[in-house]
Amino acid sequence: MDHMVKNRYSERMARPRSFDEQRVVHAVRDQFWNAGYAATSLEDLMRVSGLGKGSLYAAFGDKHQLFLRALCSYTDDSHGYLREALAAAPRALDALREFVIAPASDPSGSAARRGCLMANTTYELASADPEVLAQARRTYETTTALVADCVARAQREGDMPTDADPTARARALLAAQQGLVFMGRTGMDIDTLAATARTLADQLLPDPTDR
Repeated sequence: MDHMVKNRYSERMARPRSFDEQRVVHAVRDQFWNAGYAATSLEDLMRVSGLGKGSLYAAFGDKHQLFLRALCSYTDDSHGYLREALAAAPRALDALREFVIAPASDPSGSAARRGCLMANTTYELASADPEVLAQARRTYETTTALVADCVARAQREGDMPTDADPTARARALLAAQQGLVFMGRTGMDIDTLAATARTLADQLLPDPTDR
């Protein structure tokens, strides 16, 4: 490759992308979330992103790499939202109850039927995809740590027994919440799901009216 051609090639490679990368990631994330990994085709990804195959793969790699990018985006956003929600609650106990019942909080039931992208992905791919399994473990470990910090805060505020292990209690709360996510995906009636969520919260957390 002569010097002039090499310079033109370098200029093309250095040229800023002419699309909003975050918008594309969010668009393909929603596609994977709605349809699942296996049922999402290259044509689907091109349609929702507005990019051709060459541009899509040049920017993000193949379908699998694009999916992992979308999944990381989802978990980063979810943890950011959870961190803010737990910190913003006036009392930690209220935040923990909201965390448990969140899968049943949409009265229409549409969010429950859609489920959680990380949970859906774990069911679909974790047994056969080591990268997805590793991401799922990191995600749930981070969630557990955030919830455990909130449990410890509830203990400091006098709303939870101080002899309870915060991490063990956080794992139990996460297991309850993810069970609700699974039941919501089955199409359980939203009123039944909400009643089940309240029962779980009552069994795992102190009654807030007792404080």
